Amino acid sequence: MRAPFRTLTLAVIGALALTSAASAAEVHVMISGGLTAAYKALVPEFERKTGHKVVTAFGPSMGTTTNAIPVRLARGEPADVLIMVGYALGDLIKQGKVVADSRVDLVKSPIGIAVKSGAPKPDIGSADTVKQALLAAKSVAYSDSASGVYVSTEMFGKLGIADQMKDKARMIPATPVGEIVAKGEAEIGLQQISELKPVAGIDIVGPLPEPLQKITVFSAGIATVSKEPEAGKALISFLASPDAHDALVKSGLDPIAAGATH
Repeated sequence: MRAPFRTLTLAVIGALALTSAASAAEVHVMISGGLTAAYKALVPEFERKTGHKVVTAFGPSMGTTTNAIPVRLARGEPADVLIMVGYALGDLIKQGKVVADSRVDLVKSPIGIAVKSGAPKPDIGSADTVKQALLAAKSVAYSDSASGVYVSTEMFGKLGIADQMKDKARMIPATPVGEIVAKGEAEIGLQQISELKPVAGIDIVGPLPEPLQKITVFSAGIATVSKEPEAGKALISFLASPDAHDALVKSGLDPIAAGATH
């Protein structure tokens, strides 16, 4: 009886191994800069807890640069989970590229101002002092994503300085604005605080004052081309869970309570 029993035991072990291997998925994620720092800290924990492997492609939520998320999708790159600016994800839902009921709003992200490390920090306590700081700066940089679109198309106009900023303010495609400031290529940089925080060589002056602030919501959803939707949903659930809260806050983000609408 020993030989048949041993054979049966080996068969059971083999079946369990196959089941375990089958349950571990490779999850392809496309993510924009706002959540990148927290995401990089959290993914290893998700992989340890689930056995899934996460493969990540980084790029802006919008635009026409090579690594922009809509461009990556159009190119046919593999995608299970998209993490990006909420309204840009909404556009992809309308285009049938994201499963509508898979959307989860994860965090709110404020825009901040940065200068090169050691440079004088301008007063940004009010709309008027921000205006004076921008007018006094020789050069200003802003992103090619949600915060930059707002700064260039709304905030400059709201401050009445759109014409004065035309020649000295520029959009930075694909590269973190903080890196441009750190190199001394712009005196002032504007971008989401969560995208400024990971950059060395800059000082974050603070968030824009409330009258000028524009909060960006970052959301996640399952791509309609996903080959691993269940594993993708597990990742999104993890990022929206209490386990992710501290890492999100540390990176300058405000977690959105489950079920909240924005």
